[in-house]
Amino acid sequence: MTIGSVVVRKSLGRQLKALRVGCGMTVADVVTAKIASKTKLQDIEGGVRPVKLPDAWALCRLYGCDTATTDRIAELAMNTAKGGWWEDHSAAMPSWFGLYVELEAAATRARFYDSELVPGLLQAPLYQRAMFETLPDFTEEYAASQVRLRSERQQAALERTPPLRLAAVLGEEALTRPVGGAKGLTEQKAHLLKLSRKSNVTVRVLPWEAGAHLATKGAFNILDFESVEEPSVVYLETYVGGRYVEDEKMLSDFQRMFQTVSGKSVPIEEYLK
Repeated sequence: MTIGSVVVRKSLGRQLKALRVGCGMTVADVVTAKIASKTKLQDIEGGVRPVKLPDAWALCRLYGCDTATTDRIAELAMNTAKGGWWEDHSAAMPSWFGLYVELEAAATRARFYDSELVPGLLQAPLYQRAMFETLPDFTEEYAASQVRLRSERQQAALERTPPLRLAAVLGEEALTRPVGGAKGLTEQKAHLLKLSRKSNVTVRVLPWEAGAHLATKGAFNILDFESVEEPSVVYLETYVGGRYVEDEKMLSDFQRMFQTVSGKSVPIEEYLK
């Protein structure tokens, strides 16, 4: 199984909850059966924690699952603790960002909008370093570790099989702000042009003359997944952490925003010619 463990946990949690509800059992019934505490079951059904194989088997027996269902649940359980490339960088990665990286690794498509900055997956080396130099806890060692992390994240997303399908809409300011100085900006533009030639990457620029638009409130990412059981998620990053939006109505609003700014934008090749 190649999808990220966080997606497996969430899928398994939904399926176990559906099986419990389907057989008419409550959380209290599971607790009474001494299979899991209330907190543990809520974590399992919410996709918060990996699920041990004996727990999966015990829940299936309690719910009266047939062999085929039990085998499917067991396979998912064995993959809920599966690690990824990012585990080697846990010391360099903010704890709140780990979930996003795991979701990104599991996604089949990513849609980015940013009016001011180039998203991390599209950043060139000088641009990356300049971004980390702005942080209050900057050190040479820290910057080097962050650049390595971001470079490996880019490689993992864009060179995997199949690669992540990525569509980015950048505000014109992102292509004029000299992050990394004039040399950094020149390198970044060339990098974006190179990436846009990949069949799985689309980069567009929203020019100043586009005027007011729906996405003026700020940057956002939309991640889509292969499984129909795993809904898309919107990621919003702030100075103190990340927020995830899964509400169906709000998700629809963000998808409409992306479609709108995409329609008002031009291919980067046209913008830079």
